[in-house]
Amino acid sequence: MEVAPVFLGFIALFISQRKGWRFSNLALGWIAFHMILLLVGGHYTYALVPLGRWVGDLCGFARNHYDRLGHLTQGWVPAIICREIFVRSGVLAQRQWLAFCVISFCLALSASYELVEWAAASISADGSQAFLGTQGDPWDSQWDMFMAGIGSIGALTLLSRAHDRSIQKLTFAA
Repeated sequence: MEVAPVFLGFIALFISQRKGWRFSNLALGWIAFHMILLLVGGHYTYALVPLGRWVGDLCGFARNHYDRLGHLTQGWVPAIICREIFVRSGVLAQRQWLAFCVISFCLALSASYELVEWAAASISADGSQAFLGTQGDPWDSQWDMFMAGIGSIGALTLLSRAHDRSIQKLTFAA
């Protein structure tokens, strides 16, 4: 279940490409990065990823924070994807609503993912600890949603200009 979003993402990219939609290079790069993070987390289980343990040892954390990085990108990457779809499709007549709508979408996506995790844990109590990866943190779901929110705000704040240029290059190439 942890790597299902990667396969769904590949299917969505394939379908969108066949229908004539190609994402900008900036968006595709971040999508690839997020897919790699998800695959690594799924391979090791998020609480056991060696990189997270190494950073934890280096910084003195008792918890493996690799899943926090995953949730940060769960806000960052969908923000880029959503922003690109909104901008290129002309969804919003007034651009000042763009950030609000993108951040709201990312927070809703994160909350939906947490609900899926909760449902999976409710169905399979045995596998819930490995899948959820809470590592004993009762506030894990809230932290995950917070990190997604920070990721979406960060992506919009730091990448909007570069993203506009990447979209512009794509438009001129077509």
